[in-house]
Amino acid sequence: MFLPMWLILLAALLFVGLAIWTALLVTGRNPLPFPDVGSRIFAASSPEAKAAIVALLKQDGIRERFRSDSSDILRSIMWDGTIINYSRPEVVQKLDSATSGIGLVSSNPEASANRAAEFLRSRGFSARVVTDVDPGLPIAYVVTNAMPGTIINYRKHVIHLPRPQPVPSDAN
Repeated sequence: MFLPMWLILLAALLFVGLAIWTALLVTGRNPLPFPDVGSRIFAASSPEAKAAIVALLKQDGIRERFRSDSSDILRSIMWDGTIINYSRPEVVQKLDSATSGIGLVSSNPEASANRAAEFLRSRGFSARVVTDVDPGLPIAYVVTNAMPGTIINYRKHVIHLPRPQPVPSDAN
């Protein structure tokens, strides 16, 4: 059976590309925005504390991938999807002092947050939706006593968020 050389080369390139992508996924360094499985968000007490935690995580193999800062929240997005935040006190106050969170992906963040709040209220917990924490970002927060100190946020897929700032290679 005769196989054209271009077909063999194409198959080899596809195999090598898939192998590289698989290796990156296994090591927690997916170069693509897919799959977007949401995030786990942890808070630092100050910008300096955020920098120290990011440096500590780097020592243990979890490197910073992007920064996505706004006027009120400093965000370091790690390669494994973990986010280390520093939020200004005014932001923390809007969220009833909740500083950590679970981030979930939704095509309609506000509707998903309202549905989650209603679900939690039906189970006997208090829950309210906050949408004015980070103006300009499609993120809706659910503040609930079901998880003290922790919020649940619903956000659009990462491809619908503002482009984060790449971290300089010397920082990694």
